[in-house]
Amino acid sequence: MTYKLSEGALSVILAGGNVDDPVVQILGHKKIAGNSTTADRFRLLVSDGRHLNSFAMLATQLNDKVTSGELCDYTVIQITRYITSMVANADKGEKRVMVILDIKILALGTEVGFKLGNPRPITGGAEAETAGSRQPVPSRSVQPNSSTNRAATNVTVMSSPGGSVSTHPISSLSPYQNKWVIKARVTTKSPVRTWANARGEGKLFSMDLIDESGEIRATAFKEQCDKFYDMIEVNKVYLISRCLLKTANKKFTNLKHDYEMTFTNDTQVIPCHEDSGDIPTMTFDFMSISMLANLESNALVDVIGVCKSSGEVQTLISRNTNRELKKREVVIVDQSNTGVTLTLWGSQAEEFDGSLQPVLAVKNGRINEFGGGKSVSLLQTSVLQVNPDITEAHKLRGWFDNIGSTQEQESISGRTAAAGGGFPTNWMTLKEAQENQLGCADKPDYFTAVATVLLVRSENSLYKACPTAECNKKVIDQNNGMYRCEKCNREYPNFKYRLLLSVSLGDFSGNQWATCFQEAAEALLGMSAQEVGDLFHDDKQFQEAFNRAAFKTCIFRLRAKMESYNDENRLKVTVVDIKSLTNMQEHNARLITEIKDMAGVGNSLV
Repeated sequence: MTYKLSEGALSVILAGGNVDDPVVQILGHKKIAGNSTTADRFRLLVSDGRHLNSFAMLATQLNDKVTSGELCDYTVIQITRYITSMVANADKGEKRVMVILDIKILALGTEVGFKLGNPRPITGGAEAETAGSRQPVPSRSVQPNSSTNRAATNVTVMSSPGGSVSTHPISSLSPYQNKWVIKARVTTKSPVRTWANARGEGKLFSMDLIDESGEIRATAFKEQCDKFYDMIEVNKVYLISRCLLKTANKKFTNLKHDYEMTFTNDTQVIPCHEDSGDIPTMTFDFMSISMLANLESNALVDVIGVCKSSGEVQTLISRNTNRELKKREVVIVDQSNTGVTLTLWGSQAEEFDGSLQPVLAVKNGRINEFGGGKSVSLLQTSVLQVNPDITEAHKLRGWFDNIGSTQEQESISGRTAAAGGGFPTNWMTLKEAQENQLGCADKPDYFTAVATVLLVRSENSLYKACPTAECNKKVIDQNNGMYRCEKCNREYPNFKYRLLLSVSLGDFSGNQWATCFQEAAEALLGMSAQEVGDLFHDDKQFQEAFNRAAFKTCIFRLRAKMESYNDENRLKVTVVDIKSLTNMQEHNARLITEIKDMAGVGNSLV
């Protein structure tokens, strides 16, 4: 097979020109190790059959093509998208580097097996071929205000209030450059946040910027916060320069850029009023809801789903600031037939209307973990779009209206306030949980079971606890009308009751003793701990409160963990949450699905 490379393409590109979809051959690569906050990068040695270029960098999103072996030596590729950037070189001054953003593999190196042509290093800089040289590849000079050129080279000339200015693509920014200007759209802007500590007080706001090459986070502190906050508007385009670039803190952003910008006293921000239709409004990197269960807590993610159900607004008191907070929990689902709880805060929670089951797109949501389940929570820097006009939203709407609305979705979250919040996956019988030795590993295991309450022990089911909202420690009766909390190191004239139940659960396969703490215990008994405590001195009514809970059939979310007690290992099973088995249609739909899977008959079973 003949493989034709784009001879002369590299000299044109490295001189600042553009070549459409050049075909080159990979002759080697070198790994440039990142650090704790930046990804590894790969530097490629590429050939166009006539020249070699070792100043070619692979975009980090293509790293897997090297690690998988697809970009091994002698592989022939077509570069479908690239940019160039001038960087400082200690030996030769500034050097133009080509950053490869997207490729198409034409032939694997294992198929080619040899070097094509007789390529030589480009000498005398990156000058273009002379007029008398053969140039079999189409090439053209850089033209100002050409959107195609901006995707291919690092310089675009445009007009501004101060005259023309050269702009750099966001993806090429690094701390090793100091003279650059970007033309970018503001996609998000956080509220102003304040802080106070031993070193003083301050304020800041952050924003996400985007151009056709990528995205980057920018933050303004103190004086810059006051100067630019009211001026900068979301979805507007600006010329921005003279910012400090430093390594991005991936704890606070999921943007793929290795660096982030900080405004300084010299920072300039100029509104751009010319046509900027070529600059994207916002980009998402959506992840399937089913994959969220594999993410670590506090990870940042983009997710999209249909609001299947919505809970009521709840009022909370922040433990850190003692301020009142408003939140609403909704359940979103996608084509993976999986649901997750999404938590809205503040005005978004109060104003949200889920009655028409809108499509919700979230950018930069945070993964939370509780009770073995995962949920997504909006941050101040998160973006929520309702029924966005994007392809993913239209596909999702079609799926839900035709299929998803009639199906039962598995949830990766624990039970929520949202109607139909459901439980996570991993349904098991009690015997299956025992046979699979759940809880015997280092970490606890969670599973969901439909079981009947066989017995609730009333002995030692109540204790007197510290009356403060933040503490549930058992108090010591001082026998003088006061109760002492050792944790708070204080005495109180009162206390609150807390429930701690031991219950026997059973299903057709076996039975299991489990422990129920406060919230789960109150749900099981149908009474508050205080109401149960008020019956403590009436033996008959007190016992009846526990007897009424017997023979209730519910859906239990259970936690299994091996614990050591007096040097003896014991399996402890705890009830994380309880859901009444009221929606028999949903429960039966799940059972039918399991029967189909076991029978291997797909959807043919009636």
